[in-house]
This record gives sequence, C-alpha cells and structure tokens, in this order.
Amino acid sequence: MEIITIDNDIKAMYVTASSFPDGVLAAHQTLHALIPYSESRRYFGLSRPENNGGIVYRAAAEELNDGEAGQLKLETITIEKGRYVSLLIKDFMKDVAGIEKAFNQLLTYPGLDPQGYCVELYLSQKDVQCMIRLA
Repeated sequence: MEIITIDNDIKAMYVTASSFPDGVLAAHQTLHALIPYSESRRYFGLSRPENNGGIVYRAAAEELNDGEAGQLKLETITIEKGRYVSLLIKDFMKDVAGIEKAFNQLLTYPGLDPQGYCVELYLSQKDVQCMIRLA
C-alpha cells in the first residue's frame, strides 16, 4: 500500500450502475458510449454503501469543460482532494477480482474517511489505481 495525494478536487460526470456488482460493466459501457476514451481525461469507478447499506457504483469521467455534464444529461460528483491509501492493479482485465481484493485490503487501513468512496482511477485501459480517501 502507498499513500498518494490528489491536489485538487475533481469534478466528474457519471452513470450509476443498475446494481452492484452485476451492473458495473454496463455502466462503464454506457459512459464510454457517451464519452469515448481519451488520454486527456481521467476515468473512475466510485462505490460505497448508501441507502441503508447497499453498495452504489458510479462509472465516472472527469468533466473537462464547464457544462459538459449538462450537455450529456449526466449528474456530477466531486472526488475530493486529499491523501488516499492506494494499491495499483496491473492489467486488471486479466484478474478483475483483483479490484475487489485490493479494496478489501484497503478497507482495513486505519483512519479512512467514513464518507469516502472506494475510488478506481483508470490510469490506462489496462492499469487501475484502487484508493480510499483518508480522514
């Protein structure tokens, strides 16, 4: 595990999965149909328990221009700046379950933000940084 810092809040637009974990892939497919992959934009998966315990998952993309989310009829969320405990998963498509294992390990770290998200930052189409914000 390593500690990384996000220096500025990130405004992201998102598609909410119909269910977790079954609806995750479809949420990413819907998002990428609206916002094709670009190296100039950061992509995320955001999840946490909401609504009395069920996990809500959002496939998200960084908003690069003000009003972009509105034009695409997407809601927005802010990924808060701060310190995050993290694990890197290389070539995640070869072991998608590795993402769940990484978050299970990260969730044992002391001092997590109780309102924070499990954040998947897709560094490329192969590598993902799994991270959780510290309080």
